[in-house]
Amino acid sequence: MKTSLRHFFCGAALACFLSLTLAALAQDEKKLSTPPVVDSPPPAAATADQPPPAADKNEELPLRRLDQPTPSAPRAPRPARGRAHSDNAVVSIAHDSFLAKDQKADAVVSILGSSTSEGEVGDAVVSVLGNTRVTGPVGDSAVAVLGNTYVNSKVGGQVVAVLGDVELGPDAEVGGEIVSVGGTVKRDPKAIVHGSVQNVAIGGGMMPHLTGLQTWFRECAMWGRPLAFARGLGFAWAFAIAFFALYALIALVFGGSVDKCVTTLEARPGSSILTAVLSILFAPVLIVLLCITVVGIAAVPFLVLGLFVAGLVGKTVMLVWVGRRITKFFGDGPLNHAAVAAIIGGAILLIIYCVPILGMLVQKSFDVLGLGVVIFTLILVNKRENPTPAGAPGAGLPYPLIPPTQPVAPVAPTPPPMPMSSPGFGAMGAVAGEPAASMPGSISPPPVPVPPPVPPVMPAFAPPAQPVISAATHPRAGFLIRLAAMLLDFILVGMLTAVFHHSGSFILIVVAGYGAVMWKLKGTTIGGIVCGLKVVRLDGREVDWATAIVRALGCFLSLAVVGLGFLWVAIDDDKQSWHDKIAGTTVVRVPKGVSLL
Repeated sequence: MKTSLRHFFCGAALACFLSLTLAALAQDEKKLSTPPVVDSPPPAAATADQPPPAADKNEELPLRRLDQPTPSAPRAPRPARGRAHSDNAVVSIAHDSFLAKDQKADAVVSILGSSTSEGEVGDAVVSVLGNTRVTGPVGDSAVAVLGNTYVNSKVGGQVVAVLGDVELGPDAEVGGEIVSVGGTVKRDPKAIVHGSVQNVAIGGGMMPHLTGLQTWFRECAMWGRPLAFARGLGFAWAFAIAFFALYALIALVFGGSVDKCVTTLEARPGSSILTAVLSILFAPVLIVLLCITVVGIAAVPFLVLGLFVAGLVGKTVMLVWVGRRITKFFGDGPLNHAAVAAIIGGAILLIIYCVPILGMLVQKSFDVLGLGVVIFTLILVNKRENPTPAGAPGAGLPYPLIPPTQPVAPVAPTPPPMPMSSPGFGAMGAVAGEPAASMPGSISPPPVPVPPPVPPVMPAFAPPAQPVISAATHPRAGFLIRLAAMLLDFILVGMLTAVFHHSGSFILIVVAGYGAVMWKLKGTTIGGIVCGLKVVRLDGREVDWATAIVRALGCFLSLAVVGLGFLWVAIDDDKQSWHDKIAGTTVVRVPKGVSLL
């Protein structure tokens, strides 16, 4: 049963060749060894006066006495249905196997089909997604997975039915155990069982018959489609309609959020598809990394639950997007609601699901794309909630920057209005040494002294001005300088941990923890201080613990794919690694003279 398909074909060809050779030799030997049968004496020799008797046309054929019965040709045995292999095993895929009563085989196996054995089987009779029926002797066992097992003969080993029933006829004799998982055991009183009987109940013994599931595998899975118009698939249609009703309910309750996701899909389809692909690729890796850290195991259930909910909302978004191709002709009335679009889109997808190959492709692609649209919409919403542009003055600081006060030129006060002099005073009102007014009889105002300029006073609460280091104000670091800083950190951490442990995985964990702590406290590592590098966030805010930890965990992902995540800096336009893109950070070069401590 474990030989390869190539061995089966070679064995079958060799068996055919040997059979034809032996048949030819036996035919030649029969002709040579079988003498002619003569029941009458040979005819007398012909004389000259008597002509020889006329030759009988049947003279060379063997004569048969009238009292002997006419021999009948032997009846050809009923051929076994299935593919016969070199070890005399009958194997069938996607159809049933049958072994006749007068035939022998080492094994009878059916995958996506039923196995029936009336002959003698040396090893086992197995059915996967089918029923097993044994009425001839079996040397080892009779097994059915997702099917029922019927035995009415001698079985040397076990009789097993996984998610099915076991039935023993009156002539059944089982040398081993009888096991039924999720089914029942029916035993005739005359049946003989030398082993024990185990009945493993699932769901309190309320497990229904799985003939519908077998039909689904035959009519749907083998054709590459989720649904089909076939008898016995009522449960599949009920399951699909129930989920589509759930999607319509989500669209009814969260119509605004669903509409935002649909808008994101229509406005940014490329980014949505990229987010979907990255989500499918990185979600399992993130779960593994959380499990490796031990501390993150508690977050795994929440992450899985979040992905499940996002998948449900994403599938709702795809239904609404499909339905909007129809509801857009109804105008802006109630028929254009997201729930109505979800119902119409669900009806369209139910029909598409019945198309072979296309149905399964549409289902899987919509699941993945819907998840990506929801995640990408959440990212966009998070950016809108932080409107401070990257690199703006004061971004990431707990207080606003106060510009220095510019000195203002003093303005001379306006002199009070002087009363008009009377005509009798004339020029006598003029001050000695001063020129007379241009108008006769007017009095010139006295000069006003100009006060000296007052220096600006800085507010007491304004801190001293510090250079703002951000992705918008400083150049981004390239691959080589970042590689040099990383090597310095590895050498430092390796020297410190070599005394305690020599495992490479332990060093990687220590380096990740060291980087997360240094990024949070100083924004850089010791290697970064030597090379003049600093880790900054793209939104201009300070690196917090969440960002530092996510960036450290993302380093494992960048390293897992043959270090491609680190090499990405050399080819990326934004000079970001994979863990930078995950954490929303980048590395900038700090000018000389700026302290990173």
